[in-house]
Amino acid sequence: MFFRKDYGSPGPGIDRDEPEKTGVARLAEILSIECVTLVKLNLLFLVSCLPVVTVPAAVFAMNRVVRMMVLDQPVTLVHHYKTALQKKWGRAYAAFFAVAVPLVLSGCGMWFYLSRAMERPVLLLPFMLCSTVFLLTLPASAYFYGLLDTGRSFRECLRLSLLLGAGRPLRGALAALAVYGSLVFAVLEFPISGIYLLLMGFSVPCLLGGFFVRTELKRL
Repeated sequence: MFFRKDYGSPGPGIDRDEPEKTGVARLAEILSIECVTLVKLNLLFLVSCLPVVTVPAAVFAMNRVVRMMVLDQPVTLVHHYKTALQKKWGRAYAAFFAVAVPLVLSGCGMWFYLSRAMERPVLLLPFMLCSTVFLLTLPASAYFYGLLDTGRSFRECLRLSLLLGAGRPLRGALAALAVYGSLVFAVLEFPISGIYLLLMGFSVPCLLGGFFVRTELKRL
């Protein structure tokens, strides 16, 4: 079956005695091993987003599966995706709005206050506040979904993600750029980017985001 991964058949694998690869080599290894699964995951994500109201749960489930790939854990795609989609929906919706609300409000606030700051310079103060919230939320969100998979409470994950976003912003910023930047670019280039969005436009950026923050999360 297309969505069933066969672990019983022989095939290329990783030698147990081989030193663990890092950096670009490790990323290329994950992509080569999981390339077919990433295409299936992207299609599964798009299908599960069709009702629209399921988008938060679908985002959570995709991050859960990608996290397993980054940690080199065996993935049974439909099983793990469906489990996260159905059994973690409460945490999924809370996580989605915890990220989306400050990003949207601070982003709109930046545009609103900056467009009027030329006439009233005092509005630069709320603009700076909105900018700070936006620039902190972006890297923090990259850590947040990974932390939710560590068994910690929601509040603890939120606290740690903000600390990591402020204290370790580089990897979080790279992860956010991979996820949000590639999505914005693909949307702007639509319909040329239609095939890319259909086959890998969501799963691969999600994998890149999880890969960039993996070392910081391992330290926890």
